[in-house]
Amino acid sequence: VQLQASGGGLVQPGGSLTLSCAASGSIFSFSVMSWYRQAPGKQRESVAAISSGGGTGYADSVKGRFTITRDNYKNTVYLQMNSLKFEDTAVYYCKGVLADTLEDSWGQGTLVTVSS
Repeated sequence: VQLQASGGGLVQPGGSLTLSCAASGSIFSFSVMSWYRQAPGKQRESVAAISSGGGTGYADSVKGRFTITRDNYKNTVYLQMNSLKFEDTAVYYCKGVLADTLEDSWGQGTLVTVSS
């Protein structure tokens, strides 16, 4: 099952953006789906995660601003990003942990640029 991320773009500080991560097959192939990001010159970091049961977790830096959701019918995971800050600028990646093998499957990145 492959993942494809989309929805990145240029947004002003304080603005909003929604990223999508579409799975080529059933989203239930994954026990956990996550969003990561990598800013220039920095290591990739976890941003948010959602389990197959709907439980969620967030990095402290995005709590209260970002929301991860999943649409099981569309086999898609979303990351709603509000109150965006300059420091949210990064390439965002989605990742799924395959339920049967526990292997990671990464989607390609989508660039989010927060700039005035």
